[in-house]
Amino acid sequence: MGPTTDPAQGTEPARDRRAAARWAAASARALRRLADPRSLRWKIAAGVAAAACAMAVGIGFLVHQTSADRYMNVGRSDALRELGDAETEFRRALSAGRDPAAPTDAYAVGDKVPDEVRRRLGASSGPVTWYDTRRPLQGPFMWAATRMDDPGATVVAVSVYLGSELRSLQALDRHIRYAAVATLAVVVPVTLLAAELVLRRLRRVAGTARRIRNGSLDARTGGRRRDEIGEISLAVDHMADALQDRLRGEQRFTADVAHELRTPLAGLVTSASLLPEGEATDLVRDRVRVLRGLVDDLLEISRLDAGAERADTQRVPLGDLVTESVRRTGLDTRITVVGAPVARTDPRRLDRVVTNLVVNAHRHGGPPVEVTVDGAAIVVRDHGPGFPQDLLDHGPQRFRTGAAERGHGHGLGLTIAFGQAGVIGARVALANAKPRGAVATVELPPA
Repeated sequence: MGPTTDPAQGTEPARDRRAAARWAAASARALRRLADPRSLRWKIAAGVAAAACAMAVGIGFLVHQTSADRYMNVGRSDALRELGDAETEFRRALSAGRDPAAPTDAYAVGDKVPDEVRRRLGASSGPVTWYDTRRPLQGPFMWAATRMDDPGATVVAVSVYLGSELRSLQALDRHIRYAAVATLAVVVPVTLLAAELVLRRLRRVAGTARRIRNGSLDARTGGRRRDEIGEISLAVDHMADALQDRLRGEQRFTADVAHELRTPLAGLVTSASLLPEGEATDLVRDRVRVLRGLVDDLLEISRLDAGAERADTQRVPLGDLVTESVRRTGLDTRITVVGAPVARTDPRRLDRVVTNLVVNAHRHGGPPVEVTVDGAAIVVRDHGPGFPQDLLDHGPQRFRTGAAERGHGHGLGLTIAFGQAGVIGARVALANAKPRGAVATVELPPA
């Protein structure tokens, strides 16, 4: 083996890169979650914003209508008061012998009275008012008019300028809009914050459920609040307790069965060794060998399930270790080692992982089977039909081999490989290659 660089020299930069990658991944997930329009956060915020807008529109309309009515009533009162003064001036001019219909600034008569006012007087016997908006640049006016009891039944009318009142009403509407926008600017962020507090608890429950699904049976939400989310958390914890009890019962059953089978199996092995040589003896010995392997696998799985396995790690030349493991299988396998990789792992357990993956590739896949060691990654590839989709989606399950075209077996090889990889801190990923073939990748932790 050629000279290798001390892996410790690359520990800090590698750790920094992994930390940066984790931070970037977490930030990307947070941004995706924040920008997702399907999130409850935005639905709650949109609902609260819609309710706030509806309330602002309702209150604004009520205030505007009340202010407009008051504005019109004040205008009518002022116009009628000035109309009373105009009637007094008209009578004073009539009694003094002057022409009351002469032009004056106190009131309007004759052609100076708008046609709409004349029309309204024709249908009414008393004083009438009319809101005049014909001249928007000059401002609105409130007209008040009546017919005098002189021989000519003269129409006397006055107008009151309401521009200042209208501007006050427009300013009120503008302030209502400003207040509505300011309220939304406060309510929406507060709603998002309140929704985030609720969604954080929901995400904690979902994370606990995912950890339970991934095999962490001790994961619990720890929810104690007496609300709807607290009820969901309590239900998830109860479900996890029931699932844990059931799985532990199955694990105990598997371990008990394996232990109980060892005694009769030992007798079978001894008896088979005493049989005379022959074709039938070879068949019996082969079946006994298969049964012995099955019992050993069950015992190993029971220890893995119980968490009794502990890794004895040491620095090993990864290429030599994998090459020796593949050689001991006695199967025709191509081996490629890139460089001189070194790993810190438990060689016995890694040998078990590699052996099971290679045997699985030969038993269920198709030739050629290739093993590549590159850095801390070990890739086992075959050229068969590939892994079934159910295995890719849910991982290996004991006593299930997936599709029929993958061959026959007990379905324990991948289960043990995954379990032993977990003990040494490695990760096993399954995938299908193009155009055909199954790929199993073992990612070892850095040395």
